[in-house]
Amino acid sequence: MTQHFPTRQLRFFLTAPSPCPYLPDRFERKVFAHLPLTEGASVNDSLTQVGFRRSQNIAYRPACEACAACVSARIPVADYAFSRSERKTLARNSDVERNLVEAEATMEQFDLLRRYLLARHADGGMAEMTWPDYVAMVEDTAVRTHILEYRLKAKDGGPGDLIGCALVDLMSDGLSLVYSYYDPTLSRRSLGSFMILDHISQAEQTKLPYVYLGYWVRGSDKMDYKVRFSPIELLKPDGWTLAAARDLPRT
Repeated sequence: MTQHFPTRQLRFFLTAPSPCPYLPDRFERKVFAHLPLTEGASVNDSLTQVGFRRSQNIAYRPACEACAACVSARIPVADYAFSRSERKTLARNSDVERNLVEAEATMEQFDLLRRYLLARHADGGMAEMTWPDYVAMVEDTAVRTHILEYRLKAKDGGPGDLIGCALVDLMSDGLSLVYSYYDPTLSRRSLGSFMILDHISQAEQTKLPYVYLGYWVRGSDKMDYKVRFSPIELLKPDGWTLAAARDLPRT
């Protein structure tokens, strides 16, 4: 697979081993590079296409010495057909409005994030995120990025309650879901799945071929939701490949 990187030379660094947040009794290492301010968007595109993820102005990918459980996953939009259960999820959320806003942090978003983290990831590395941390996560970047706010339709015509947010990078070949969170009390709506399905629809409408989901971690139950979407492509040593049943966890 040939990739064309900008001529600017990147310097890559390797982190020290630290406990893996997904698999017990394992340690993770990452290789990372700082995205250049002047060419950040194109460099981010190229690196994402070969398995990197973005966090603020850093692109990183796993570089664990004895583990290859993290696999990049993306949805090919042109071949996607919503299943019966996915159509039901979309129908359950027909009263939700989508609003694209600039990548500027708001306290309303942060309050929702805090509720989500405390309910779903209280023991995770982001649980102690502060307001300045959130501002940096959203605003500290030189790539094409935005936030999708999901709100319940208000009867009075004003802005409805904020129930979900997705920080999304607009790439040359798709939409990359950097981070999403939602109201943890609305489990019946399946908001996490709904936001992914909505981004498939957005990519289709804008003629973008892929929705990038980040890493599926083989053996981590809380990451298996990413490979419940079908078809899905996984990044293997010889390039992006449609996942076969043998590649995926049994349901």
